[in-house]
Amino acid sequence: MAYSLEVMSEPQVFTLEAVNAMIPRLSEIVGRQLERRGDIEKRLFALAELLGEVPDEITPLDADTESIRTMKLELIARIATYQEGWREVEGFGAVVKDTRIGLVDFYGRVDDKLVWLCWKYGEPECGHYHALDEGFSARRGIGASVRQRLLN
Repeated sequence: MAYSLEVMSEPQVFTLEAVNAMIPRLSEIVGRQLERRGDIEKRLFALAELLGEVPDEITPLDADTESIRTMKLELIARIATYQEGWREVEGFGAVVKDTRIGLVDFYGRVDDKLVWLCWKYGEPECGHYHALDEGFSARRGIGASVRQRLLN
């Protein structure tokens, strides 16, 4: 019997400077993603109105009218584009934490400890961090002393 050893790769660790250099582009992409989400939600609501309930799935059915079939196919295409947009964000080395508010984290180091550098859509720069086992509510501001340690 053959065994394979899975090697855990080290995460890509960013400096604060590197993350902040990406914020203008990320802000553009995440803003577009939030608009896409709103559009998808409106279209799902419109489909639910026509069907009388929120569908369990949006796969076109033989019994669907042409307009419902068209709505479902448009939704499928828009959802695929939406998912691709988040993969683009992940391509920056980011970890998408909350697609509803555009919350994105990056691995960083403070005092040689791995942390999340935490950025939320609408913030002009990455100004917070938190421990890996903590969430958004535990964010701490990056003050001058932490900023200096993150930039080095």
